[in-house]
Amino acid sequence: MKINIYYGGRGLMDDPTLYVINKMQTVLEELNVRVERYMLGELRNTITTLPQTLKDADGVILATTVEWYGIGGYMQQFLDACWLYADKEKLSKIYMSPVVMSTTYGEREAKLSLSTAWEILGGRPCSGMCGYIASTAALEMNDEYTTLIEKKAENIYRTINQKFTSFPASNQAVKQTVSVSQNTELTPKESEQLAQYAADDTYVKQQKEDIKELANMFRGMMGKEASDLDGYINKMKEHFSPLPGFKAIYKIVIDDKPVMMKVQASDISFEKTSGKGDVELVLSGETMNEIISGRMTFQRAFMGGSMTFKGEFGILRSMDELFTFM
Repeated sequence: MKINIYYGGRGLMDDPTLYVINKMQTVLEELNVRVERYMLGELRNTITTLPQTLKDADGVILATTVEWYGIGGYMQQFLDACWLYADKEKLSKIYMSPVVMSTTYGEREAKLSLSTAWEILGGRPCSGMCGYIASTAALEMNDEYTTLIEKKAENIYRTINQKFTSFPASNQAVKQTVSVSQNTELTPKESEQLAQYAADDTYVKQQKEDIKELANMFRGMMGKEASDLDGYINKMKEHFSPLPGFKAIYKIVIDDKPVMMKVQASDISFEKTSGKGDVELVLSGETMNEIISGRMTFQRAFMGGSMTFKGEFGILRSMDELFTFM
């Protein structure tokens, strides 16, 4: 039999949880159980790979200390890694006993949190222990506490050895319908590889740089296409249909880039400057592309909310008469 102990505290000398798991480890080893301990604080840079250590375990002890609130960051990281990268089929056969000692309020809530998390992961529940211990000396000087710890270790051994069964929990049923892991299509081997990559700081840094470079490249490409004022101006000149006697000055802002358009009977001119016009149109390059491709009109863009407009509505309506993109 093999039991792994995952300790999520800070490792302080007077940490009561350390005292408890030391006693439990001694009892388990006397029962010929192979015990391996993982100090999550010391392994914080490789926590994502630790679910791989569950492969040959028959049971685990999740031990942490409540110093102010909750189970602590290292233990939460480990549970997150189990959710993302652990072999769920193997994990479903592993018993877990929570051990939580508190130097403040909240040991019962933390113990329940660990049990609930393990059940949602699909693992098997096992009786644990929790308590408020203001000083480690209170444990060392009390023989009854020592006996209690030893009996709890024996119960854990007995539960795992005899493979005790328990009624199913509702959170396991809920997990099947709403708590679906995003990497359910990954094989256990692929999950292990993903966990190794996630723990490799150099690899993660390089991936972030590559993603940033690609994002900048595509942003540049999209920005160039969307803000190509010269292209829009040429298209509008090409499809201009004069209205006899009509005069107006339009301020058109495309992707925050203004252009002034002056219409005087059969003449049309553009200036890539910001000024004051009879009307002002504000729209995105994407919307402008829709209009010049004939899939949208200026009036429909305004009515649909993809373009804002200031000024006389009749002048806006004339835009669809001045430019025939259909």
